[in-house]
Amino acid sequence: MPVVTETRTRQDRAAGTRTLILDAAVACLVELGYAGASTLAIQAKAGVSRGRLLHHFPSRDELLVAASQHLSASRLRQTEERLAEQLAGEPEGPRRVERCIELLWMTFHEPAFWAAVELWTAARTNPALAEALRPQERALRDAIRRVGDRIWGPAVCAHPRYPELRELLFTSMRGAALPYAFEKERRPAHDPHVALWKSLARRLLFADGQC
Repeated sequence: MPVVTETRTRQDRAAGTRTLILDAAVACLVELGYAGASTLAIQAKAGVSRGRLLHHFPSRDELLVAASQHLSASRLRQTEERLAEQLAGEPEGPRRVERCIELLWMTFHEPAFWAAVELWTAARTNPALAEALRPQERALRDAIRRVGDRIWGPAVCAHPRYPELRELLFTSMRGAALPYAFEKERRPAHDPHVALWKSLARRLLFADGQC
């Protein structure tokens, strides 16, 4: 086997193992929470040896932060593709804005969000974890903004009050989603905030006739 091919094969195997570990860590975060997502639990879920896990991720917090990044990156790609498909053929205007709000709200009820919540909560009393999360959260926030800008459409993005609406929706949706962690019977699609967000969007974007 040529050296280049052999090297690439080793790299592919390593990348595959890393992805397997990250997927297992995400699953443990969502299913067991931060406290239960131990390296032993992740190792068992991934089906890899202790040595292989530690080779890729020497510390638990490093692994969990990387898992959150891994899930968020894949989620953003999938979210953009899914929303673009669901908004296909929807002309710009109030109805498209309302549909965007409905679809964006549902993304706060996916595994990526709850995995992030577990890490945010733990970081409150874990300075090392907070330090590791901080730059990644900023990068993720910027990436979410870019995805959102592509979904809303050029007319909305050009509106002078769009940045205000974007930040309001992001922070409000994140806060409104938290009670769903313990109120399992609630249905997100029927949350009263949805009508409120739509009303605010109409006033901010369409009351002056600019959009």
